[in-house]
Amino acid sequence: MPQDQILSSKLSLDSDIPLYTQLVGIIKHHISSGALAIGQLLPSESELCRALDISRNTVRQAIGELEEEGLVVRKRGKGTFVADPNVTRRGVRYSFTTEVSSMGKEPSSTLVDFDIVQPSAVVCETMDLPEGTSVYCFTRVRNVDGEPLILETSYYPQYIYPHLTRDMVQTHSFYSLLYHVGITPAAAEDSYEAVTLNDYQARLLHVAEGSCAFYHQRRTRTDDGRIYEYTRSYIRADRVRLDVHMQKSGITFARSID
Repeated sequence: MPQDQILSSKLSLDSDIPLYTQLVGIIKHHISSGALAIGQLLPSESELCRALDISRNTVRQAIGELEEEGLVVRKRGKGTFVADPNVTRRGVRYSFTTEVSSMGKEPSSTLVDFDIVQPSAVVCETMDLPEGTSVYCFTRVRNVDGEPLILETSYYPQYIYPHLTRDMVQTHSFYSLLYHVGITPAAAEDSYEAVTLNDYQARLLHVAEGSCAFYHQRRTRTDDGRIYEYTRSYIRADRVRLDVHMQKSGITFARSID
């Protein structure tokens, strides 16, 4: 049984790879090989903790990352199941890591800044927050194959994850951390504009000042409609193409990276 194979797997305490990442790899292998079929139940958190001698937090990080990538789906009171890709594709499942990895390229991120701030009135209005609300604000450079591609600044209300630290942002997927507290993306609104980069933006993206870029804004909502994420990004236009496909069944949108 695939569940037994997962529970009998071994994690290495001596490896530089975090335990939750090792567990993600094990479950991904069983899904991609077909050993775990669509709709099949994964071992429970308590079973994984007991069999692999790991903490519940480690298990939740792994499951959160798998859910972020659309590989599993959690059903409250029933457990975690292998997701149907034809269903999850219609959901809000954005992951920079997944998007870039699916193209055969290597993603990475560099944290530029992390702070807890009281944002401007414009940001508060955009996020439907009362002025004076404390938010996390962190800026990252998103790299592809070691080369900067996106300069991204994200805002999250502090109350959704009260004890977030700079180190946690550097070492964890924030979406997987939010998964632990029951916050998952249900809807998102995107916009793109053509802009030119100033000196600061250009230096971080390793291009000349005045280079063309896409200015991307995203607001992400929970199931109950609350905006819990607002992201502003500058994307190098010399390496990214935006494709829109229109069919009778609807419109699909994709980014490709050169």
